[in-house]
Amino acid sequence: MYKKFLLFIVFPFNLIFAQNQDQIRLANEYYQQGDTEKAKSLYDELAENPYNVQLIAGNYLTLLKTIGGYEQAENFLKKSIRSFPANMQFQAQLAGIYQESDQLDKLDNYIKNLRKISGSNPFQLSILAQYLANEQLYSEAILFLKDSRKVRDNPTVHALELASIYRMVDDKPSMIEEYLNYASDSPNRLSYIKNLLQSFIQEEEELDELENTLIRKMQENPEDTKFAELLLWVELQRKNFYGAFVQARAIDKRNEKPGDRSMDIGRIALENEAYEDAEEIFEYVASQYAGSRNYQYAKRLWMESKEQKIKNTYPIKNEEIRELASQYQSLHDELYPSQTSFNALRSKALLHAFYLDEINIAAGLLNQLVTNPRAGIQLISQSKLDLGDIYLLKGEPWEATLLYSQVEKTYKSHPLGYDAKLRNARLHYFTGNFSLAKGHLDILKKNTTREISNDAISLGMLITDNTALDTTDLVMKEFADIELLIFQNKKTEANARLSQMLTDYMHHSITDEVFWLKSKLELEAGNAENAIDYLNKILASYSYDILADDAAFKKAEIFERHLEDIEQAKTYYQQFLIDYPGSMFAAEARKRFRRLRGDFIN
Repeated sequence: MYKKFLLFIVFPFNLIFAQNQDQIRLANEYYQQGDTEKAKSLYDELAENPYNVQLIAGNYLTLLKTIGGYEQAENFLKKSIRSFPANMQFQAQLAGIYQESDQLDKLDNYIKNLRKISGSNPFQLSILAQYLANEQLYSEAILFLKDSRKVRDNPTVHALELASIYRMVDDKPSMIEEYLNYASDSPNRLSYIKNLLQSFIQEEEELDELENTLIRKMQENPEDTKFAELLLWVELQRKNFYGAFVQARAIDKRNEKPGDRSMDIGRIALENEAYEDAEEIFEYVASQYAGSRNYQYAKRLWMESKEQKIKNTYPIKNEEIRELASQYQSLHDELYPSQTSFNALRSKALLHAFYLDEINIAAGLLNQLVTNPRAGIQLISQSKLDLGDIYLLKGEPWEATLLYSQVEKTYKSHPLGYDAKLRNARLHYFTGNFSLAKGHLDILKKNTTREISNDAISLGMLITDNTALDTTDLVMKEFADIELLIFQNKKTEANARLSQMLTDYMHHSITDEVFWLKSKLELEAGNAENAIDYLNKILASYSYDILADDAAFKKAEIFERHLEDIEQAKTYYQQFLIDYPGSMFAAEARKRFRRLRGDFIN
């Protein structure tokens, strides 16, 4: 009898449950198909049973709000809350109904009562805040999160949730404050916060707000380096390398480090071609921390920054090159026999060879290195390659190829060996042996460094494109001769012969390459406008050819860095991105355009 009684109870219940499931499924189908009337009729019936409430609430409430049935929705939620008092989603949804139906007094009183009921339970407060945010009741969600923060007696808890809500309501100052609150709890969070700030902060005034907030935080917590690190990072995003250095310098002093962070900023400035900032930073480290582990490296990079600044300021001044060579000699004498001193001697030799036309002095210095075992085998091999270049300057290609081949044999599967093979290929190109050059270049296209591979591909394409239809190779040989003159720093003669080529071979396939070299020589002579004229010739007549994107990018760069016309540079970078979206320069063009526009970028 007992078993029969249980069966009598269970069987009808299962039957009712199955019937309800079928009705809910049907109601949902009507809802999804947009048949509002049939869906509502079924939902109304199902809502009478408390066991169905949580299964239908989402669709039912959306439907009621769609047809303006706010009173029915309110009654449904009140009844549901009585049946399920622990369901905080229903409580937040009722607040949402008051908001949408413009019952603001009801909403105000309801929120006050909800805060009062939940006031001592931080978990309940934070969950309610989440559901209120889902109902787009952002101000109310903020109140509940702050109540939870107060109960927990933790001024940084819920920082990410609050920051997210402030972002939704476009309250950037409060968003920044909360992200910094989150970062203050642990230094491990700095990278995450940087990524978030980079995503959500774009305008200059927002950067100013971030900077001011960080300065205030630093003043409030002078021993906490996290905010100084973030301010340093902000300055880097602005490409304000000196501003970043100011923060790095303070961090080094606070952490009692011999310029470690300052060196980091100096290297970033050097990589970004901010040579004056880099020079000043490395000079500071070298003078402030003499004798430290950073001293020699700072001296070396200080000189490298000077050298790059001089070489990239057109026209290059011989007196500055000579002064630089003298400073390299002083560095060598001071630090001998360290690796820094040997590198300084090599740098001095290259200045004498390629800028001062003092080949014998250069050769003498390099021979000192080649015969000094203290210099190390790698620097000795590098100096042999440089000596090979000097033989090319002197017009002795066979002596050059001997040295290149020695290094290539010693470093078969090493970047130095690849470099030696590339120089051999270039030598064969200069001397008009294009098939032999191509043989070397085809090998270098694979399994080498990216830079060498790109150079090999570029030179290989130049040879192929301009010899395929010219059985005599006469024009290609003339062009290679001119490139050798440029390598030998005989640029006036090279420029004159390029002009003659434009007269003699105006319609040859090599003409765009002639324009490109002419542009380069004009820029190095300090004639930026003339350089742009030749680039425009490429863009006008060879827009379909391989140099078109190079010319368009270089044109924008000249306006940015040489003419310092930021508006024109922005225009040309933007046009470049439209015309050449697949170019290898596209990523850099986009980065420069955004930086010039004032965006917050990495």
